Amino acid sequence: MGRSKVDFWVGLFVLFGIVALVFLALRAGNLGSISTGPSYSVSANFNNVGGLKPRAAVRSAGVVVGRVESIQFDDQAYQAVVTMRINQGVEFPSDSSASILTSGLLGEQYIGLDPGAEDKMLAAGDRITYTQGAVVLENLISRFLYGMANNQGTSQQQSGADAAGASPPAQQ
Repeated sequence: MGRSKVDFWVGLFVLFGIVALVFLALRAGNLGSISTGPSYSVSANFNNVGGLKPRAAVRSAGVVVGRVESIQFDDQAYQAVVTMRINQGVEFPSDSSASILTSGLLGEQYIGLDPGAEDKMLAAGDRITYTQGAVVLENLISRFLYGMANNQGTSQQQSGADAAGASPPAQQ
């Protein structure tokens, strides 16, 4: 009788572990919150989508208002075309802007929609024209380091020029 109790608890522990792994897999793939309700599709072109993935959240004011449907490459404009499904009943002005943002320091990327001021609303098939691509951390670091190297080289040149052009102090 004691052996079957141990087997039961081990089995229950393994079952909880499997459920936890399935939960984490669904969360990692953004499959846990797929909305099957009515929605409409809009698209936007970006110079850089970074690590944005299909099914990533589309948020406005911190609230999920849709999902990224697909990401494709436009070989004519050399840009990424992101198609988004926005929940029905959520409307944005036609001059709204879309930005690729990151939740947290190393978190997942999502699209942030900022409403514009036009009276006309986005409709199915419309394109968002005001966009801002993803900020790539490596590019920021290289710009920072390149800027520091330029500043250091400039300051060394200036101090060298000051030393070469400086006249000795006048003696009285």
